[in-house]
Amino acid sequence: MKVLTITCHDVYNHGASLQAYSLMKYLQKCGHDVKIIDYKPDYLSNHYNLLSIDNQNWEKNMLTKLLYLLLKFPLRLRELQRKKAFDRFKSRYLHLTNFRYKSNSELREKLPEADAFICGSDQIWNSLHQNGRDPAFYLDFVPNDKIKASYAASFAINEIDDKYKEFVKEKIVSLDRIGVREKSGIEILKRLNIKNGVNVVDPTLLLPKEEWNNLAQKKYKEDYILVYDFDNSSLIRDLAMEIAEKKGCKIYTVNTGKVDYANKYFKFVGPDTFLSLVRDSKFIISNSFHAAVFSVIFEKNFIIVNRKEAINTRMKDFLEDLNLEDRLVIDSNSFKYLLNDINYDERKKILDKKVNISKKYLEEALSINKRLKKVQ
Repeated sequence: MKVLTITCHDVYNHGASLQAYSLMKYLQKCGHDVKIIDYKPDYLSNHYNLLSIDNQNWEKNMLTKLLYLLLKFPLRLRELQRKKAFDRFKSRYLHLTNFRYKSNSELREKLPEADAFICGSDQIWNSLHQNGRDPAFYLDFVPNDKIKASYAASFAINEIDDKYKEFVKEKIVSLDRIGVREKSGIEILKRLNIKNGVNVVDPTLLLPKEEWNNLAQKKYKEDYILVYDFDNSSLIRDLAMEIAEKKGCKIYTVNTGKVDYANKYFKFVGPDTFLSLVRDSKFIISNSFHAAVFSVIFEKNFIIVNRKEAINTRMKDFLEDLNLEDRLVIDSNSFKYLLNDINYDERKKILDKKVNISKKYLEEALSINKRLKKVQ
């Protein structure tokens, strides 16, 4: 079949790029002709804009704006190295539609040709952000005679704000199949009186470890713990320094923000280097969902530090599913068992079962609809 996926594939985030790649790659391995819709509306297009004013206090007049841009310009110029690394990954590994779409209406007007459309994965339905309120990420532009399904779509929160519930329900019920990434997503669907949702794994888990090794081509031989921190967390800093000392390791970080305690910084690398850093590390400390996922894929020892509750729902669900909830650190008092090695034998059995359910979901989402099309 000709299949098109739509997700946040080009937002300069390691997890976002890798989940987009993995769903595309898995469906290709199943024999389908697959591309990612190159959808990038204005609200997702301001990354690395050299002329953007990110602080309203500097927007008073032209003089303050100019001063702000002059102060920011050297750093922004350096950060373009990171953009180039992600753009290289996109160009090399993501098969995109030839046309870039910027709105749901544009997708309707210039509907890309396909037999089936899949929205997902990642936080495409997070209504705290604009993408969760964008009808395109619910396949609103796809005619009803085409196959429409979600795969591992994430709400990333425990509850949808009342003002968005009607919109979200209306869009989701139009899908032929509904696959969400978290158990909490199933509960959200039930509260919307949608009862046919299926809990599936993140698409990165559909590919074997060997597939990711093919992308992770750099080698790091020094003993190090890897820190990937979105919040500049003081708890992560303290844990990293303590664990590094106990294990006799260096500290590497793959952060873009300010971190001043590491031995090596990888601020401007792309997703392929991120994979190498995870694979070759001795221990991982993060508050990233996909850092947890790839720690499991590469069978690494790791801990995930709690973020805001609304964001951390997906980490909590993932760890609970694998009986790894003790790896979620709430505060410094949770340190007791953190250095124990994870027994992945038990987790692999649990994960294999969930992966098989997820693969069956995708197969049925496509094959059932193909039979319906033949009847029509």
